[in-house]
Amino acid sequence: MARKPADQTVDREDILWAAAEVLHRNGYEATTMKDIAAQVNLTAASLYHHFRNKDFLLLNVLEVGIDYTIAKLEAVAASDLSNADKLAGMIRSHVVSVTGNVAVGAAMVFEIRAVLNVSGKDGDDSFLAEFVARRDGFFARRDYFESLFRNVLLAGIEAGEFRAVDADIVTKAILGAHNWVGVWFRAGGRLSGEEVADVLVDAWLAALRR
Repeated sequence: MARKPADQTVDREDILWAAAEVLHRNGYEATTMKDIAAQVNLTAASLYHHFRNKDFLLLNVLEVGIDYTIAKLEAVAASDLSNADKLAGMIRSHVVSVTGNVAVGAAMVFEIRAVLNVSGKDGDDSFLAEFVARRDGFFARRDYFESLFRNVLLAGIEAGEFRAVDADIVTKAILGAHNWVGVWFRAGGRLSGEEVADVLVDAWLAALRR
C-alpha cells in the first residue's frame, strides 16, 4: 500500500497512540521516525509535518497520557464522596487507564529518562529552549497528578478515615505500583484491567484504613 503524503488524513492523536505502540515494542533509542510513520501508513516526511522530531513526539505521548488521566482523577477528587471512596475511585481510574493503554503506561516508566537527556540538536538553540519549556510543563503536570492523590490521602488522615502515614512516601508507593502495572499487564490474561484495579483498591484501602 502506498504511503500517504504530508496531508491531514491521519489524526494527530492516532499518530501518538501508534508512536506509543512502536516505542513500547522497540524502545526509544531503537525507534525511528520512519518506524512510527510506517505504523500509520505515512511517509517519514509526513510525520515531520506533524511533529518536529522524535523527542517532541515522545513528549507529546507523555503529555496526552498524563492529561487524559488527570481529567478523570480531577472529577473524582472534586466529588462529594468520602476520602476513602475518592481514593478508591482514583486508584480504579488510574489503573484502568494504564491497563487500557499499556504502551503509554510503559512510556511513563521507561522513556522518562529520554526526555531528561535531550540536549541541543543540530546547533538549534531554539529547539532546546522550546523543548525544555514543554518538558518542564510536563513535569509540573506530573507533580500536580501526584498531588491529587496526596491531598486526598492527607484529607483522609485528617478526617480519621486513614491511619497516620507519611503521605508523600505512600503516594509515591501507590503510583509506582500503578505505573508498573503497565509493564506486566497483558490484555486477555487471568484478570481484566478492571479486576486488577479492584484488587489494588482492596489492598490499599485495607492498608490505610484505621
